[in-house]
Amino acid sequence: MTDILVLYYSRHGATAELARQIARGVGEVAGANARLRTVPPVRPDFEPAQGSHEPASGAPYCSRDDLTECAGLILGSPTRFGQMAAPLKYFLDGTSSEWLSGTLAGKPAAAFTSTSTMHGGQESTLLSMLLPLLHHGMLIVGLPFTEPGVSGTQSGGTPYGASHLAGTRGERGIDEDERALARALGRRVADVATRLAR
Repeated sequence: MTDILVLYYSRHGATAELARQIARGVGEVAGANARLRTVPPVRPDFEPAQGSHEPASGAPYCSRDDLTECAGLILGSPTRFGQMAAPLKYFLDGTSSEWLSGTLAGKPAAAFTSTSTMHGGQESTLLSMLLPLLHHGMLIVGLPFTEPGVSGTQSGGTPYGASHLAGTRGERGIDEDERALARALGRRVADVATRLAR
């Protein structure tokens, strides 16, 4: 099986739900499997929060082995002022050894996000997550306009990656366009990874 690492940080659950939709898309590709992982929260001084052992529910924390063993990576975060959230940035900042060894080089990668408002920085957040992946030598996979939802969505979904508009109180669930685009992103990364593995 070709393992695709779906790695995310989620504070209120919207990004986690988007990750599950992406994982479903990965699973629709023959020979591909999604490996859902998260990162621990950090304190204001950027140390891992106390009690940040494995989460009580949901995806386990990402390990170095997850990065080494994956054939592709799909990275997700809620938006924080148009950028990825600090816990995910903190995790990525700790991947120098993977950068030096080329662990992720040549593997396909993509990004996804969730925002509370329509103009909350979805595209800039996606771009902020893609930059370190480019430095790792990964092959960026987006969502082409051949996916009908990209040009038809009235909420989330961009050519830079899957996205979700959660609402200011998290009142919006993932709609059909967002769901379809998340699954399409998962399929696209899994398809590229399985082709590269041949």
